[in-house]
Amino acid sequence: MLPEANANQIDITLENFQHVILEESKAKLVMIQFWAPWSEPCAELAPVLQHIAGEYTGDLLYARVNCDEQQEIAGQFGIKGLPTVILVKDGQPLDGFAGPQEESQIREMLDKHLPKAEDGLLQSAIELIQQGNYHDAFTFAKQAFELNSERADIRLTMADCYVEVGQAEMAKQLLEQVKLADQDAKYHAIMGKIELAEQAADSPEIQLLQAELDSDPDNMEIKVKLAVQLHQAHRTEEALVLLLSVLRKELGFGDAKKITLDMINALPDGAPLKSEYRRKIYSLLY
Repeated sequence: MLPEANANQIDITLENFQHVILEESKAKLVMIQFWAPWSEPCAELAPVLQHIAGEYTGDLLYARVNCDEQQEIAGQFGIKGLPTVILVKDGQPLDGFAGPQEESQIREMLDKHLPKAEDGLLQSAIELIQQGNYHDAFTFAKQAFELNSERADIRLTMADCYVEVGQAEMAKQLLEQVKLADQDAKYHAIMGKIELAEQAADSPEIQLLQAELDSDPDNMEIKVKLAVQLHQAHRTEEALVLLLSVLRKELGFGDAKKITLDMINALPDGAPLKSEYRRKIYSLLY
């Protein structure tokens, strides 16, 4: 006998056949195991399928057909031997196998048809970008990028987030790795954003303060003012370098510590700059 069905499993009968095959398979991939009580290979395979299905509760339904009791259903699928497993999506058989299989082989088959983890993360990032929330989108894009840095759509979304959180140079580095075939309208739009960011990054205020600092390199007040202007121009790393040089000389200088912490906290979670400068500031504070 097979293990008891749980919330992510169902036993198919003539009564629920239409619902499972036509309706349930619209929402998720349905993995149907055809089995019989007398088949030892079926009994050995079932716990493996049950375990795998438990890992994909939102995307995979484990359905079972007792061929002794549901011969009509087995006949509709043309089952010739047991165990047999068939994958169904949107009412159509996609893939499957007959006979005993190793768990690794089953997972390899499912990987072709199940959504990848990075797909959900990318979709979350895109939805947040559409709302103008690049700060939170960055976190999802970064997680997707860490899972699959080869995909152009993930790389472009990551680059877009980097531009919008003030790290145009990081965006540039990502775009340098995009293949010519993937340089689509989105790619060119992000390149345009980078160019605009670079143009805005050298304002008259920054030029004036930089000239003053060149004349008086140890003036900490000018350094703090310049850091604020650099941050507003999305040149956050340069701003933090300046502020850290101030704090290393005088930890309690004016609002330098508060400004530094505010800049670090404003960076999105997952940004390398955030973790780097958190470590640096904490080494000074503690």
